[in-house]
Amino acid sequence: LLNAWTSIGEQHQCRVGKAHLKVFVTGGAGYIGSHVVVELVKHGYEVVIFDNFSNASSNVPTALSELCGVQITVTSGDLRDASALECVFSDHSIDAVMHFAGLKSVAESVADPLMYYDNNVLGSLQLCKSMRKYDVKRLVFSSSATVYGDPISVPIREDAPAVNPTNPYGMTKVICEKMVLDLCRSDPSFSAGILRYFNPVGAHPSGLIGEDPKGQPANLMPLLTNAAADPTAVLKIYGCDYPTKDGTGVRDYIHVCDLAAGHVAALNRCSTDSQHFIANLGTGNGFSVLEVIRAFEQACGIKIAYQIAPRRPGDVAICYADTSYATEFLNWRAEKTLKDMCLDSWRWQEQNSLLGSHM
Repeated sequence: LLNAWTSIGEQHQCRVGKAHLKVFVTGGAGYIGSHVVVELVKHGYEVVIFDNFSNASSNVPTALSELCGVQITVTSGDLRDASALECVFSDHSIDAVMHFAGLKSVAESVADPLMYYDNNVLGSLQLCKSMRKYDVKRLVFSSSATVYGDPISVPIREDAPAVNPTNPYGMTKVICEKMVLDLCRSDPSFSAGILRYFNPVGAHPSGLIGEDPKGQPANLMPLLTNAAADPTAVLKIYGCDYPTKDGTGVRDYIHVCDLAAGHVAALNRCSTDSQHFIANLGTGNGFSVLEVIRAFEQACGIKIAYQIAPRRPGDVAICYADTSYATEFLNWRAEKTLKDMCLDSWRWQEQNSLLGSHM
């Protein structure tokens, strides 16, 4: 399987010379950013990664180079450091930016909101200032469905209110969205795509890259795969009294490779005639925690032990997307199933356990 993916990377290598954009990817060694890097190289773009590796392994660039068949340019630094960004923009002829860098745990943001405002908002502000200084006018911004807070109705459309998130993480995304939109309005030559995505899960089918947060994971799928790998582990389900079909929270889970394809579609749109737009990226289907557990058990043949725990602060009951705008405007839709998400997540877990350490 790995040899097959390496050969595909070699095919991508011949495209790089035709790259019509050099893309600066902040947080490009992270979970979502790394998968987007693969998709960018697949479509002939040249990539420069910027990451402080606070929640990503230093092994990821090696895996990306193997997967893509080209040496990936990687720079290490913090977005709040203007001098670090100065080095990148002055050394590379950047055409567009994809911005993933930021802290992303809802629970952690509730416990330490100032850390989230400092990192996510100030980092994005410094990035936009550097882009303006170096006349880089195309941006795809990684936002989140958390901006919708506790939705009035589902599925959620892009015109739903996005002003009252239930947690500080979501509020940092609202502030950054507003900043990007104000920048676009002040400069008609600036083009930006804001992507509000729902719950990314899964891993690249090669098993070379996947989700591996440092410390205790906060998201369901890595908790699930960790529980499957440890026969003594018990998965905690946070809340069983939500107003849902089985009492557990309902989310729109989207395969990270589908999500990556959506980012490239958004970049293509930024490169044509659109000044700014907001699009949901999801499947349009909601699955409860218990439904995901059952799907994982069926796909992977492993029984998961679980117990009910109290609700977590900042969580909402139901959240899933109306994706019709992304389908029409970006010519994109999610294609992978919940079974695909479970199988690819488990392959990533198994393969990296066999290697003795996670990426």
